[in-house]
Amino acid sequence: MKNFWTQLPKPFLALAPMAGVTDLAFRTMCKRFGADVIYTEFASANALARHSKKTQEMLSFSTGEQPVVCQIFGNDPSVFHAAAESVEGMGFSGIDINFGCPAYKVTRHGGGVSLMRNPAHCAELIAAVCDATALPVSVKLRASINDNKKKITAVDLVERIKSLPVSAVMIHGRSYELPFDGEPDIGMIAAVKRVFKGIVIANGGILSPETAQEMVEATHADGLGIARGALGRPWIFRQIREYLASGAFHEPTWDEKKQCIMEHVKLALETKGPYGIIEMRKHLAWYVKGLPRAKKIREELVKVKTLEEVQRIIMAMPEQELSS
Repeated sequence: MKNFWTQLPKPFLALAPMAGVTDLAFRTMCKRFGADVIYTEFASANALARHSKKTQEMLSFSTGEQPVVCQIFGNDPSVFHAAAESVEGMGFSGIDINFGCPAYKVTRHGGGVSLMRNPAHCAELIAAVCDATALPVSVKLRASINDNKKKITAVDLVERIKSLPVSAVMIHGRSYELPFDGEPDIGMIAAVKRVFKGIVIANGGILSPETAQEMVEATHADGLGIARGALGRPWIFRQIREYLASGAFHEPTWDEKKQCIMEHVKLALETKGPYGIIEMRKHLAWYVKGLPRAKKIREELVKVKTLEEVQRIIMAMPEQELSS
């Protein structure tokens, strides 16, 4: 089976996985604005091994999104083996193992970033997945995690797994202890790039075209994983590509932003039915974040129940507010 990672332009742009965020509608918007690789929300290996209908529905994707990578979490090699077989059967382009999620609901069961404390077990999980599928296998890590008085770094883990057939590694530049605060550890990402011979994707703190360029120049990463920088701004992929090519980028006009918002809402309704509007409320709040009167507008948007309500609120916003 073709390893799509080797066919991508460098630096490529990936929509990084975000639980409760990277659903089909949002992924489609990001793809339209130039995301090269799409990750799903992370999924339970246990649920995939059981062929859970709910999980399979959550992971549904369109052919236009490809290459699409399914990210899984858990801690049992035999379950990972079965989950990998399930993922391949669903038509994904790749499978990613989550060694980076700091959420308590994942780490308390021995999954996510807590696995970094045991590099040997991580290697067992990777081997189980590689044995089960012909899909390219990738992993997501964090810069580091403390284990009693010892720090386990991304480099430590990569050194342990680099002999396995892992195609790509995404490094979130922040530690488990400071998952969303402070500057990402660019030096750690650069160190992984020196050690790992496959594809290295830099993630964390990429919130603008300027920070994207800084990350590429400092780490020499093959690609960038965009997460929070795309919230309410799916056009950031196009902007980064423009900036890397020319040193300038286009800021969408109000008409362009309005069209994007309404397209996103319609996609959510098409893919999730009436519940799509409920799912869109957080996205709508992100779209207006930082704008004048944003608090008042958010108070309205988080209560919307219909496409018409969204349209009424968005249309009532003056042009200068959405173009600022």
